[in-house]
Amino acid sequence: MKKFLLPFAFFGIFVACNSGSDEASTTTTTTDTAVAAETPSAATDITQDPNYQAGLAIEAKSDCATCHKLNERLVGPSFKEIATKYAGADEAMVDSLAGKVINGGAGVWGQIPMTPHPALSKEDAKTVVKYVLLLKDL
Repeated sequence: MKKFLLPFAFFGIFVACNSGSDEASTTTTTTDTAVAAETPSAATDITQDPNYQAGLAIEAKSDCATCHKLNERLVGPSFKEIATKYAGADEAMVDSLAGKVINGGAGVWGQIPMTPHPALSKEDAKTVVKYVLLLKDL
């Protein structure tokens, strides 16, 4: 668990130090063991969305990065693939996806099952789903 916290702590410091940047470019930071978010341009600054901040914090404490990366498949689909597939999801779909995060499942993305996360509350799961859905345009 500690090996996951260090990259996310570094990312948090990076975002905090870089939040006042006027750059219009997008910088991607990923590691082999964790997913770090991108710093989007001012026109698409999803980092100001409360679901982004809260979802990133919950995701950093969980084991999501064991199976998912931002832009490429690992064991499961990338966060961007998930966000693209479920773009425009309404609250009912977010609720359904949160249930899949908590209960696990298989078949939508292939035969490798998603590990259940029963310790995650429904509200936290919904926040993580909303966070992942924000990553569509990165």
